[in-house]
Amino acid sequence: MKLSSAVKLGAVSAASLLLLAACGSKSSSSKNLADDQTLNWVETSNIPTMDPSKSTDIVSGGALNNVDEGLLRIGQNSKVRPGIAKSYSISKDGKTWTFNLRHAKWSNGDPVTAQDFVYGWQRTVKPSTASQYAYLYDHVKNYAAVNKGKMSPSKLGIKADGKYKVVVSLSRPQSYFKYIVGAPAFFPQSQKIVDKYGSKYASNSKHAIYDGPFKLAGWTGTNNSWELVKNKNYWDAKATKLKAVKFQVIKDQGTWLSQYQSGKVDELITDGTQYKQLKNSKDMHLRNSASTFYLELNQRKGFFKNNVNARKAISLAINKKQFVSDVLADGSKNAKGLIPTGLVKKGSTDFADAAYVKSGTEYNLAQAKSDWKKALKQAGKSSESLTLLSDDTPAGKKTTEFIQSQLTKLPGLKVTTENVPFNVRLSRSQKGQFDIVVSGWIADFPDAISFSSLFTSNNSYNNGQWKNATYDTDIKNAEGKDANNADARWNDLVGAEKILMEQQGIVPLYQQSQAQLLKSKVHGIQYFPTGAQWDFSHAYISNSK
Repeated sequence: MKLSSAVKLGAVSAASLLLLAACGSKSSSSKNLADDQTLNWVETSNIPTMDPSKSTDIVSGGALNNVDEGLLRIGQNSKVRPGIAKSYSISKDGKTWTFNLRHAKWSNGDPVTAQDFVYGWQRTVKPSTASQYAYLYDHVKNYAAVNKGKMSPSKLGIKADGKYKVVVSLSRPQSYFKYIVGAPAFFPQSQKIVDKYGSKYASNSKHAIYDGPFKLAGWTGTNNSWELVKNKNYWDAKATKLKAVKFQVIKDQGTWLSQYQSGKVDELITDGTQYKQLKNSKDMHLRNSASTFYLELNQRKGFFKNNVNARKAISLAINKKQFVSDVLADGSKNAKGLIPTGLVKKGSTDFADAAYVKSGTEYNLAQAKSDWKKALKQAGKSSESLTLLSDDTPAGKKTTEFIQSQLTKLPGLKVTTENVPFNVRLSRSQKGQFDIVVSGWIADFPDAISFSSLFTSNNSYNNGQWKNATYDTDIKNAEGKDANNADARWNDLVGAEKILMEQQGIVPLYQQSQAQLLKSKVHGIQYFPTGAQWDFSHAYISNSK
């Protein structure tokens, strides 16, 4: 899932994979509940879309996770818990998954049926939708043919067996499928509502319906404030204590701190300076997550295409340790590669250690200058001008300023920075309208493939379009012939990561940590190390002491 550069995330320990770390341990009771059950929350970017088939980012993903619900939800201790499906079973060969649905309702009172899942899945996969997350369906029977327009969406491996049973057919077993069906791209969708609103579907809060704990309200599609309002038709509405979660977009850290201190908002994600000053506060929580920020280099055409020396020079010229310790200074960690430390282990060996390539992340200015000289010679140039693209958030601006200062040490290189709104950066990245762009990704589920698959040649998230046939083969084997052989699959993925780093397909920058101040009156918020960050369904506000 794509990240804003303002989102501060970090490594997740193996013991806490998919752990929902509840904030506050007191159980709610009518005596302890405050009269006003309104939580005031902050985002640093607005919502790009609320279409489950088209959502790709952490902001819309977080909202969708609270207003909609799929077959399963992620629970504590790496376990899935029932969602719209009250139970499920798996065939002995691992290819048939049967989900038994509860009698749930949409926010407009319509029943949530098996056909809503069939339609939602088909809509996401069909080529006209152009869903960037459609690739997550690659194990579902006939996915490739449907996605390429060679088969009708009705041939996708999902069917409704009556009104309240969903049967899914996979082309090959997938051990982590239970996590994937909880992602927004797998949420049910009402064909009646999609057809009713057409191109305006999910473009604002009124042009959608919801089957989750909350409903979205007050979102026009472009504004910087919205609300999650309790959905009284949700099947487990009695467990939802909050009346509303009010969101506002704040991009200035000073303003955010002032709002927190005055009690106008209930949480604050601190920057490096604020963290140093406030890290001993009783309200401080360090949120660890499986995410990496990195540079993508445009290899569709131009300077970086087929020029490995240019790509290596960019990476070697950036002192990433200095950036993490002196510029971010917020608890973030140095990245060893694309896949974050702690996401997955084999025995006691962390994947990031097994796949570590020193040259992929080290700082060596002398070698960088040497490689840069070779790169210019290969391109037949004596100088080069590049544009560095990132978000217009404080963290985004800090990042571009530091990287610019580092890269200008390369002889003959001029770097211009460009900071734009989050949704603009996403759009321009997808279209390849950049030379270098600061990107971020958080694992959607606890498996290295959540990262590794991004940089296969034809993945829609491979914005720079780095391509390597051996890398593609390793990923194909990990998802195909070696899928049920843990050792062989591990070796495939480790090998792929090493190729990516040796060829400097991307430039890893850091793993983020999110240092959050949360008012002590707020309890029961669940935090996700992977995928969508926050679950407000069991949160509540207690009486202040």
